Amino acid sequence: MHGAGSRGRGRRHRMNGLEMNGLDRGIWLNEPPAHALEHGVLDLTTGPSTDFWRETHYGFTRDSGHHLGLDTSDGFTAQVRVRARFESLYDQAGLMVRLDTERWVKFGVEVSDGQAMAGSVVTDGRSDWATGPFEGDASDVWLRVSLKAGVLRLQISPDGKRWPLLRLCPFPRAERYSIGPMACTPERGGLRVRFSHWSLQPHLGKDLHDLS
Repeated sequence: MHGAGSRGRGRRHRMNGLEMNGLDRGIWLNEPPAHALEHGVLDLTTGPSTDFWRETHYGFTRDSGHHLGLDTSDGFTAQVRVRARFESLYDQAGLMVRLDTERWVKFGVEVSDGQAMAGSVVTDGRSDWATGPFEGDASDVWLRVSLKAGVLRLQISPDGKRWPLLRLCPFPRAERYSIGPMACTPERGGLRVRFSHWSLQPHLGKDLHDLS
C-alpha cells in the first residue's frame, strides 16, 4: 500500500489538540490481500471469511475483518464516502471506531436478506446488530461518526449534504481511539471497496437535529 503504515508504525500531525490525519497515517488491522492508496483514495479487496463479531446469537467470535485505523484522541468527527457493489450475504463496508478486541463499533452498508441495508454493530464484550433500509443508492454512501465524552453519534447520507441520524448510543470513554475504514466479507472474498473524501477533525458539536 502506498503511504500507509503496518501495525506498530505511524506518524501523527496535531491541530487544535487533535491529530489531523490523512489515510496514509493509518495502521492496518488485518491487512487486505489487495489495496492501494493514492491521492487520498483507498481501494481495497477483501479477503475470504473476514468478519468482526462477538458471540451474540451465532456463538462465535471473529476479529478478522479489515480496518485501517488512525490513532486519535477523544472529541472527533470522521467522515468518508464509500462505494462498492454489495452482492453476497453479509458483504459490508464502512467505518470502525475501536478500543480493543472487545470494545468497538462498525457501521455502514451490509447485505441482509438479499438487500444492501444501513446497519451498525456496537460491541462491549458482546455484539449487537441494528439494521434497516437505506433510502438511496447503497452502492454509494457517505458516513459520519462523532464521538465525545462517551457519546457516539452515527450518521449516513446519500449525498454528503443531508445527514440523517442512524444511531445515538453510549461508548466507553478513553483517551485514545482507532478510527478509520472497515470492510469484511464473512461468506466470501473479493469485495472491491473504494473509500474517498476522508476527513478527521475536532468534534463538530452540532445539535442532534441539525442534519447539515
